[in-house]
Amino acid sequence: MNVIWAATGAVLGLAAGAALRATVFRLSVAPGEPQRTACPRCDGLVSRRLAVRCPRCGTSLGTPLALELSTAVVLALLFGRFGGQPDVVAFGFFGVLGVALAAIDIATQRLPDLLTLSAYPILIILLAGAALVGHDLAGLGRALLAGLALAGAFLVLALLRPGQLGGGDIKLAGVAGLVLGWLGWPALIVGVALGFVLSALVSLALIAARRLTLRSAICFGPFLIAGALSAMLTSTH
Repeated sequence: MNVIWAATGAVLGLAAGAALRATVFRLSVAPGEPQRTACPRCDGLVSRRLAVRCPRCGTSLGTPLALELSTAVVLALLFGRFGGQPDVVAFGFFGVLGVALAAIDIATQRLPDLLTLSAYPILIILLAGAALVGHDLAGLGRALLAGLALAGAFLVLALLRPGQLGGGDIKLAGVAGLVLGWLGWPALIVGVALGFVLSALVSLALIAARRLTLRSAICFGPFLIAGALSAMLTSTH
């Protein structure tokens, strides 16, 4: 791991996490509800895109430092692993997006289209740039095919087992497929497998602790993101 790149990632992660706070706050609502614009404590208007606290009462928009530290750790690991490579920007974008989506999914069990769908063109452009710089058009083609294949596989699973996977999971799978496919088919398989294994282990632990029942639903997005990041960091690409 490159220490200088890791430190750079950590600093950028702190800034990105702070920038994400208002977005995560606005989008952490139940499906079908409008975005939040009012402070939960004083009902003051929170309109600024980069707000960290309520401008009226100073209440933190979410758990203090949670997003900042999480994003800092993720970017430090990704930059330390891929720093100096053409694909580091694309991977950094996925890492920041993953933290935001995981936070929202844990809070509300939803993955908003505003983030998942907008990630496709951004990530494809970043990977296309990396392909041109690194002369790896084959990698770009593999990434596009993997994104399509993984989204299709999750769609089939959702149809076979209604209620276990949602539309947001299918869209997130396509995004994860892009970055994992860029790294290769083994990374894609490992990332998805790890996501399901982590989900199963946590579900069993919560059932054993009587926090869940066999019929309870658990958000899958954070586990898919964790599996994808783990596969990225251990990839030999």
